Amino acid sequence: MLAETPPSEALDHLAALYRRMLLIRRVEEESARGYAEGKIGGFLHLYIGQEAVAVGAMAALGPDDYVITTYRDHGVALAKGMPARALLAELFGKVTGCSKGLGGSMHMFDHEHHMLGGYGIVGGHIPLASGFAFASKYRGDGKVTLCFFGEGAVSIGGFHEGVGLAALWKLPVVFVCENNEYSMGTPLSRSMSLEDVSLKALGYGMDRDRFFADDVLEVERRIGEAVRRAREQNSPTLVEVRTYRFRGHSMSDPAKYRTQAELEEHKKRDPLARARALLVERGLGEGSLAELEGSVEAEVTDAVKFATESPEPGLDVLEETTYKGPFAY
Repeated sequence: MLAETPPSEALDHLAALYRRMLLIRRVEEESARGYAEGKIGGFLHLYIGQEAVAVGAMAALGPDDYVITTYRDHGVALAKGMPARALLAELFGKVTGCSKGLGGSMHMFDHEHHMLGGYGIVGGHIPLASGFAFASKYRGDGKVTLCFFGEGAVSIGGFHEGVGLAALWKLPVVFVCENNEYSMGTPLSRSMSLEDVSLKALGYGMDRDRFFADDVLEVERRIGEAVRRAREQNSPTLVEVRTYRFRGHSMSDPAKYRTQAELEEHKKRDPLARARALLVERGLGEGSLAELEGSVEAEVTDAVKFATESPEPGLDVLEETTYKGPFAY
């Protein structure tokens, strides 16, 4: 537990979490810039404001545990260990991207780090998470699957199928609902009859939890409890993490369905600002913080340069990712 960790190690741990959140924030800001400049095409769903969820949750996992998520997947991929170079190159449609430039924003995938993809069909990936967890239980490999989705997915059939089977078969999976208060542009009050998503777990006899994600250490602790339950007892949990995105649903969304006052009120609880203030409070000097933040800027600058200068995929990549052969009869 973090409370039992020596102060110096606890400070280093928080600094590492803050660095990861800042990296996500800066990569997303550069992604928005790249989209505006026409370097990124298609859809682009940014994770700005929600960084503590992914970073805190990944801190509770082991390196071999599995993660699967929705189309708002950049932050989860970076938190799981995907290099910024590979992510930005994928967004730029370059062959050096994590999927050779063929997947794009909604389909980040990293086999090495057990990031099993972002998925564009709302709620469609939740039964897949139960499938991964079933495989882990069958093999007895001790791995846990973490499945992220938005509150809009809990009304989808796939949610109930995946969660129901996980409870029935006692699977090592944690379902994390990132409730950012808007299903695209529809507020909770107009999309859900029951605001507390975690109560859905009661219908399946499943453990549940619910909390706000403005403290990355709290996210790590609470998700950690669910991960331990899954690993040690093969018992699934539904966790609702209340969060808030600072940008629109996607780059094409001006977010006019909410007021500026509402947005500014949520920004007062920015998890990055809170983590930075806590680092200062616990004794990390401004010089050390400046060095940390400078290293993030250097990493992001390098990643943008790498993505810009990398080549686009050629026809050879198209063929090998479209056809399987030679065929044996």
